[in-house]
Amino acid sequence: MATKIRALPLSYIELSKRNLIHNFQSLKKISKKGTEIAAVIKGNAYGHGLNEIAKILEPVADYFQVNSILELETLRKLSEKKTFILGYVEKNDLKKAIKLSSILSVFSVEQLKEIEKVASKLKIKQEIHMPIDAYLGREGFPESEWQEFFNEIKKCPSIKLGGIYAHFANIEDTNDFSHAQKQIDKHLEAIRLAERCGLKKLQNHISATSGLLVYEKGKGINSVVRLGIGIYGLWPSDHIKNLYKNKLKLRPVLSWKTKVAQIKILPGGHPIGYGLTYLTASLTKIAIIPLGYADGFDRRFSNNGEVLIGGTRCKILGRVAMNMFVVDVNHLKNIRIEDEVVLLGVQGKEEISAESLALKIDTINYEVVTRLSSILPRVVVK
Repeated sequence: MATKIRALPLSYIELSKRNLIHNFQSLKKISKKGTEIAAVIKGNAYGHGLNEIAKILEPVADYFQVNSILELETLRKLSEKKTFILGYVEKNDLKKAIKLSSILSVFSVEQLKEIEKVASKLKIKQEIHMPIDAYLGREGFPESEWQEFFNEIKKCPSIKLGGIYAHFANIEDTNDFSHAQKQIDKHLEAIRLAERCGLKKLQNHISATSGLLVYEKGKGINSVVRLGIGIYGLWPSDHIKNLYKNKLKLRPVLSWKTKVAQIKILPGGHPIGYGLTYLTASLTKIAIIPLGYADGFDRRFSNNGEVLIGGTRCKILGRVAMNMFVVDVNHLKNIRIEDEVVLLGVQGKEEISAESLALKIDTINYEVVTRLSSILPRVVVK
């Protein structure tokens, strides 16, 4: 009996299970034995696909970290692993978040009281982690509110303060460690104050991938490390990539592929795409690519980007539209309809990386992958 081969979708995200596990284990080795790892799968696992990534990392991660109640609900269909929600959970969703066994981040004393009220009614001891604003200027309690929070937590029998955490502001981008050190000192101040208030044996976490590689470096300074961008095979910055040259190999997990939808030849002086931003200089063979900005392929790649077909680079001509764009294939003699097109990843000896795409549109690799449409099928390859 012949084996049935599943046909690939027209356009899809390909995920390498082997590369994901390699990255996770490589980064875990850099953390000290005993340090717990929270796999960050917010933002649809940085665009890779929450369902697919969670299934692969379920056996190896100590925690998952999500941003919202919606992400937690999705995750709970797959896993009961301990999970941080580090985003804001509104009052109406607290009951759901507590019943789904999350570790909640708290944004105010008022929210703390609401969590106590809901947890008390449910007869559940709810774990929370306290974010502090350690010179980031974003979420978290400022130093002036720490004492009030610690006083209040002792009045909440249905809440357990499990940890105190912060976020680094610029540790990945600079050789100057002074701001990071100020943040570390402030984080430690909060932990010491909590201990003086009788709140001891707290978990502490400030490091993501960049913090692990620049600050922790196997010393086990914090009890939890939140690994995000690195497990997907992407570097937090060129600065850190250069620091770890020949010491750590991260392998991209994600490739983005589609197929040629149409091939035709246009005469010289023919416009291409909306806005008439490109005119052919002479007879030009073009291919129509059935993807666009609705799928997460940025409009700023208009007249600016490339794709890979037949292992060669093909320039984008004209505007990227919602569902399709055009590339120059004059140099390809044997191109055919439904040939593979790589927008992100490797084909033959050529590669288009998330970093190279980010450079073209003045952003970061995080945004390039996170904005990939959740509607695109994710296909895991072993």
